[in-house]
Amino acid sequence: MSIKPLAERLRPNTFEEYIGQEHLIGEGAVLREAVKTGQIPSFILWGGPGIGKTSLANLISKYLDCDFYALSAVNSGVKEVRETIDQAQKSAGLFGKSVRPILFIDEIHRFSKSQQDSLLKAVEEGIVTLIGATTENPSFEVISALLSRCQVYVLETLNRKQLTKLIDDALAKDEVLKKKDIEVKEYEALIQLSGGDARRLYNILELVANTYNGKTKLVITNELVKKISQNKMAIYDKDGEQHYDIVSAFIKSIRGSDPNGAVYWLARMIHGGEDVKFIARRIVISAAEDIGLANPNALLIAQTAFEAATAVGHPEARIILSEAAIYLANSPKSNSAYMAINDALALVQETGDLPVPLHLRNAPTKLMKELNYGDGYKYSHDFENSFAEQEYLPDALKGTTIFKPLDNQFEEKSRERLKSLWKKKYNY
Repeated sequence: MSIKPLAERLRPNTFEEYIGQEHLIGEGAVLREAVKTGQIPSFILWGGPGIGKTSLANLISKYLDCDFYALSAVNSGVKEVRETIDQAQKSAGLFGKSVRPILFIDEIHRFSKSQQDSLLKAVEEGIVTLIGATTENPSFEVISALLSRCQVYVLETLNRKQLTKLIDDALAKDEVLKKKDIEVKEYEALIQLSGGDARRLYNILELVANTYNGKTKLVITNELVKKISQNKMAIYDKDGEQHYDIVSAFIKSIRGSDPNGAVYWLARMIHGGEDVKFIARRIVISAAEDIGLANPNALLIAQTAFEAATAVGHPEARIILSEAAIYLANSPKSNSAYMAINDALALVQETGDLPVPLHLRNAPTKLMKELNYGDGYKYSHDFENSFAEQEYLPDALKGTTIFKPLDNQFEEKSRERLKSLWKKKYNY
């Protein structure tokens, strides 16, 4: 009898065994509390690959002790959806269970509008509780009628501590690995190659563990992991990892100003049947993240390409996507906007909810005016060049420079203007 893959053997059976997503299933968290009441809404789990969407859906069904039906959008059509809903309805009526059956649909973003429409009645009438899983933004991929009937829960990428625990737990608890004399000396390569994907992490770990000869201790090092994974990871490409590797190569080719690489990886995605919207969205993201303020027109062109490509579809969309990818690859590059928002978010995380300065506060009521809300605010348009120097950051962050223009033609002009306006207040 064949042994299940490590990722399947280690699927959690309790919330305590589940690693990550504390904001959803930790004590007192929204999903944990819903499960305790025995009533959960239909919802969509949105997050990257291998971070526990399927495992979480399975766990919830176990805790609720309800019927669980699973479909994959890759190989299920309207016929399969309707048959499954009919089966769920008959089963619920036959056994009289108080908790609605759960219908889990993996990769729900791959469902067409008609397939999603086929779910509406069952969700609306409470025949099933729908749990959808997607790596794509539901706002773009799920029809509004269905989205309005579902909660959306965002799953967070697994961090280094959580990935390390997955490795340690696998070696200590898995029925196969715990019988082997294995020691992890270095974790970096395992974690880096996994890309935060627990399934991929288990695949790599299992590959390395399979080299154990039963005689001498196997010591896992970064060098060993890289050597083995480079030779053999291709055989573990059944769960969609190559999908993410190729789009990564596509984006990095654009970022690296190589139109040849960009068009090649674009062709690989098109040849492999990749969804037009998936490619077009990545182009839009790249325009903002990698070209940014060095060429603001890139975002306009990327958005236009998105609309045009999704309107015409394959095969003609390939021409539109090619034009956009080449334009982006040939554009000057800047990540200043990307870095600015990341730095700002890190600052908010570090400093917490600092109070808004009084002069920037809104004062719609008499009491607020008496408390000096809005007092001292300078209306920029009343001053020369529509500029009046005043503080726009919380007191604790006065003078903090967050946006840092880079050395390109557009941002150099921005830098000079900011210098002339703010003199020595900010470091421009």
